[in-house]
Amino acid sequence: MLTAAACGTTSGANSVAAQARAGDRKGYVSGDGSVERIDRADRGRPLTVAGPTVDGRTWSLQEHPGQVVVLNVWGSWCPPCITETPELDKAYRTLTGRFKDVAFIGLDTKESPESAMAFIRANRVPYPSLAYDGGQRMISLDGKAPATPTTLVLDRQHRIAARVLGPLTASTLVGLVEDVRAA
Repeated sequence: MLTAAACGTTSGANSVAAQARAGDRKGYVSGDGSVERIDRADRGRPLTVAGPTVDGRTWSLQEHPGQVVVLNVWGSWCPPCITETPELDKAYRTLTGRFKDVAFIGLDTKESPESAMAFIRANRVPYPSLAYDGGQRMISLDGKAPATPTTLVLDRQHRIAARVLGPLTASTLVGLVEDVRAA
């Protein structure tokens, strides 16, 4: 069973579908703030996400066995991503300060590693981000990240347990991670 709580609307002018139809060429589709929780029985297969980070290191979900992982799809060119950066930082510091079994990874999209790294440095983003790879990692997310930004919370088996389409608040993300950890 899938449960959803909307912070925005899924059928109005700001819905993903309406933005896609708008034809305004803004270059991205922003989420509507909807929050989706996925029941354990409906979570599907574990994700396999790995690759080079924007700073030239490597990162893999396999390096985080048994951890709840927050995966945030973002781009420095995306105004809602810029807006949510301080909230992600606050959630990161809260969660990793309280729990040793929570990890964060960014998934940069549609820009060079240099542009992404400049944003990361300027905003002091404390967790790594995978470099844009032409969209292959996005495909590995099973269609669960149709908007930028999108944040996925992966359970300890690295299955998608929760999703926020659009910018989020620290309190929303902390609550989702706490729920996934407790399940």
